[in-house]
Amino acid sequence: MTDVPPTRDAPAQVGMTVPPPSRHPWTPALLGLILLSLIPALLLAVGRVNHERGEKTAALVMDYPAVAAQARRFGLEPQALMDRYQKLGVNGVAVYEDVIGNLVQRGEVYLRSGADLKADFPDANVSPQNVYLRSLKPGVAEGLPARFTIPTRQVSVGGLNWTEWPTDPTFLPTGPNAALISELKGKGYTIVYRPYADDALREPGADWPDVPFIAFNGEEVIGARTPELLEKINGRMGDRVPALIEATPQRGLDTLIATHGAARTFSVNPAWQNRLDPITLASKYNLAARERSMRLLYLRPYPTINETEALLTRTTELLGRSGVKITEPVIRPFTENTVLRALSLIGPVAALLLLGLSFPLVRLGLLVAAASGALALGLNRFDPFAGGALIAAVTFPALGLVLRRARVTDWFIATGLSLCGVLFVSALGANRDSVLGLEPFRGVGLTLALPLLLVALSFLPRQDLRQTARDIYNAPIKLGDVVVMGLALAVFALVFLRRGNATGASVSDAEARIRQDLQDSLVRPRFKEMAGHPLGIVGLSGALPGYLGAMLILGGVVGQSSILNTFSHFHTPLLISATRCFLGLGVGLIAGLIGLWLVRTALRLWHTYGARTVNA
Repeated sequence: MTDVPPTRDAPAQVGMTVPPPSRHPWTPALLGLILLSLIPALLLAVGRVNHERGEKTAALVMDYPAVAAQARRFGLEPQALMDRYQKLGVNGVAVYEDVIGNLVQRGEVYLRSGADLKADFPDANVSPQNVYLRSLKPGVAEGLPARFTIPTRQVSVGGLNWTEWPTDPTFLPTGPNAALISELKGKGYTIVYRPYADDALREPGADWPDVPFIAFNGEEVIGARTPELLEKINGRMGDRVPALIEATPQRGLDTLIATHGAARTFSVNPAWQNRLDPITLASKYNLAARERSMRLLYLRPYPTINETEALLTRTTELLGRSGVKITEPVIRPFTENTVLRALSLIGPVAALLLLGLSFPLVRLGLLVAAASGALALGLNRFDPFAGGALIAAVTFPALGLVLRRARVTDWFIATGLSLCGVLFVSALGANRDSVLGLEPFRGVGLTLALPLLLVALSFLPRQDLRQTARDIYNAPIKLGDVVVMGLALAVFALVFLRRGNATGASVSDAEARIRQDLQDSLVRPRFKEMAGHPLGIVGLSGALPGYLGAMLILGGVVGQSSILNTFSHFHTPLLISATRCFLGLGVGLIAGLIGLWLVRTALRLWHTYGARTVNA
């Protein structure tokens, strides 16, 4: 841009002080390589979309013990209450493995402490510290010792046969409640079986019922500490699929998933649930199924039946709007094509090289590009595909604004290149484990910070770096410069901290409400994109003088980076991420054009108001 002399109707404008990029002879060839490499990446994207379309099913699974407890509080039979909930959409039930305490409650065995027996029969051969069982249903108590390694003995007390246990056996697992499971299956429920682990069990998993899903309790699967036992459990899973409960890592589960796949499961802690109203909680279940590919939605009733029914009514309504069918999910592991992924890897490598060659200082650009590539590979343990995905995520948001940054229309070129990067990120990063959420995208923080650094370094003038350092050191700084730069750093820090809402910089109540309303009605665009794109458009216009335009261009880099960051969540369906991205682009473009008009109008008024008063 050239300086424009001041007139009565137009203010003096100082062009952007950043140098133009280099036009390297290899640029056409490298762009051609990127375009050719988009073909296998696009084929992989189509395959992923087809896979995800078949995954838009979920089961509403109700915790049976919680329903039974709720039913008894209101004088109802558990099955009668389940029938009410089934009419509101519940199609699954989580049934826990029985323990000896359940047999006592159902009247199949009778349990007494040794102290009580000794009090009633002082002369009996009874130990006060032991526990004694006898059968009320023939053969039940006598059959239990064979399940465990705990030494027991048969004794006769008061003319009755008792099994003596040296420890309290109340919580020892005794296998499935076959009658209950059969009844629930007969009513059409999808059964999720929840077995207990106990070191005293002789053959854990040998009597699991014929159900589609297994959800383990606690922080590890049965056999996680013993490789031989874990191998047995893996075999005894059969056709059953393990539940992968979000935010609940379980040791040994990866071994089972490698063989059987996994059903992503969303559950809410009861204490947290009671702090949320049913409408808010329903929104979270809908979001989990629609945008995080949760196949089992694990529900617990509220303290009241009315609240529980409100939750179910709203959840089924939202799932219907989202196109998620409530049925028994069929789990198909995502499979990747190694050949197409290898061909897709060419694109990010060519883009990284092109980025380095396009710096005004080419040697600096190549050094920075090489360091960026090495960092991406190192963070991903030198896995070429995962490293290539990170290279794409940090290169393409910067590439467009390094290649061209002289006018507003260059925003479209930058956005187009970022969307190309999306295909490479998906092609290289999406595999079975990452789609399940087991393999997180490594380097998420870099996807926001490194593109900013790459573009900022491309602003260095085409001269000796030592001279640039001297110029920066000797540059006069005004108080306004300090304020502007301080605000810019504060905004970037907020954006960086808010990248996952996992820090103290969480969303406010008002923003949370806006987000919920948006996500209930449509896919919510990311606020970083809706703010970053307008900044980039205004910055590229040259409407603001000097370094202010360059700073706004860097703000635009945040918007471009957020596009790639959106698609780095591989457990989110690709079309959902695309919808979020294009909504952000549309809102950002409109806001940017409006913002540009406001900035130009404000500058015109600022520069012409005094002159008009004098002339009048």
